[in-house]
Amino acid sequence: MNERVLTPRNRGFLFLDSHPAGCRQLVADMWEACPAPAVPPAGDRPVALVIGSSAGYGLAATLAGLKRAGVRGIGVSFEKGPTARRTATAGWYRTAATADIARAAGRDLVLLNGDAFSDAMKDQVADLVERRFGGRLDHLVYSVAAPRRTDPDTGAVHASVLKPIGRTNRTKTLVFDEEGAPEVREVETAPAEGDDVEQTVAVMGGTDWERWIDHLAGRGLLADGFSTAALSYIGSSLTAAIYRQGTIGAAKAHLEATARVLDERLGRTVGGRAVTSVNGAAVTQSSTAIPGIALYTGLLRGVLGDGLVPPVHQLAALWDQLTGAAPLDLDADGRIRLDGFELADDVQAAVAERWENARTATVADLADLDWFRDEVRRLHGFSVPGIDYTAPVATDVPWPGHTL
Repeated sequence: MNERVLTPRNRGFLFLDSHPAGCRQLVADMWEACPAPAVPPAGDRPVALVIGSSAGYGLAATLAGLKRAGVRGIGVSFEKGPTARRTATAGWYRTAATADIARAAGRDLVLLNGDAFSDAMKDQVADLVERRFGGRLDHLVYSVAAPRRTDPDTGAVHASVLKPIGRTNRTKTLVFDEEGAPEVREVETAPAEGDDVEQTVAVMGGTDWERWIDHLAGRGLLADGFSTAALSYIGSSLTAAIYRQGTIGAAKAHLEATARVLDERLGRTVGGRAVTSVNGAAVTQSSTAIPGIALYTGLLRGVLGDGLVPPVHQLAALWDQLTGAAPLDLDADGRIRLDGFELADDVQAAVAERWENARTATVADLADLDWFRDEVRRLHGFSVPGIDYTAPVATDVPWPGHTL
C-alpha cells in the first residue's frame, strides 16, 4: 500500500495532490452538518440520479439527498485515480468516502466514474436504473461544470471559456503569493470572439441535461411525478460582467430556457417538473477559476460570517422542494432561489462598499482571508480540522465497486 506524508503543493488555486484522510473527513463533516428530516421519509425510498456528484454543489446534492430526502440511486462524476507519482483527485477520495457513508446509512448508492456527456454513460445509468432500481427514476439533479464536451452525434469537441461579451472587462481579483500573502490585482479579460459564446453554451448550457432526460424517457424510466433540477448561479452585480453577462451567463440562460421546455414536456408526459435552482456563493474548484470571484467571496464572508449558508444546507432545502416535503418556491422566471442570503440588498451594499475599498493593504481587514484560504485548501483535503498532516496516509484508495 502506497503511504506518503502529504503537504499542499499548489500553483495559485491549482493543487498538485489531494489528501485522502482530509477528503474523507470533509465528507464526514458535511454529512454531520446536513440537517436530518423532521419526519423520516416513509415507504419506498425514492431513486435519484446526481450528475456531477463528487464536488461542490453536486457533492452536497448527493449527501443531502441521502440524509435529508432518504434517496437511493446513482452518482456520476469524472475523476482521476492515483498513480505512482500523484495522488488521486480530491473528487476520487470524496467519492470513496461518500460510498462508505451511504453504506453505513443503509442506502443503495452506485457511484460511476466516466464522461457524463457520453451516450455510453447514459446507457450504463439507464441499465442500472432498469435492473437494480426497479426501472423507475424519481429525481435527477444536474450539476456539471466542465471545460469541454464532445458532442455524441457529431464527435465535435466544444470548449467553454470565461469571457465577457461585447467589451473588455477589467476587475479586481484576489491572489496569494508563494508565501501566502494576499494581493489585490486588477486583471483584464478580452471579450468573447468568434464562436466563444456558442462553444460555451454547448458545454455548459442545457443541451446535455435535456439529452439525459430524453435518453431516460426513451427507455421508459421516468417515474410518475419525476422531478429534475439543474444547478445554476446568478451572483452579484460586482461580478456580472464576467459571469452572468458573460459567456458562462449565456450558458446559464440556455440552461434556464431548457428548464422551461423540459418542464412543459414532463408535465404533459409524466406529471413531472423541471426547474433550475439558483444557489448562493461558495468556494468551489470551478468558482476559483473565475476572475473576481475569489475576492467577492472573501468579502461576502467578511460581511456575513457564519451567515454564509453552506452548500449542503442549500441542497437540503432543494431536496425538500423536489420531494414535496416543502412547496416549490419559484421566482417569476420559474427558478428555485436559494441565494437570498447572498443577494439581500443590505448584504450587497456592504459587499460593494468593501469591494470599492479593497486594496492589497486593506483586504485583510475587509475579507475573511483565513476562511477563504482554508476553504480552498479543504477542496483538496488540506486544512481540515482533526487530521494529522504529519502522519503517512494511504493514497491508493480504490473506486467504490458495484455489481448489477
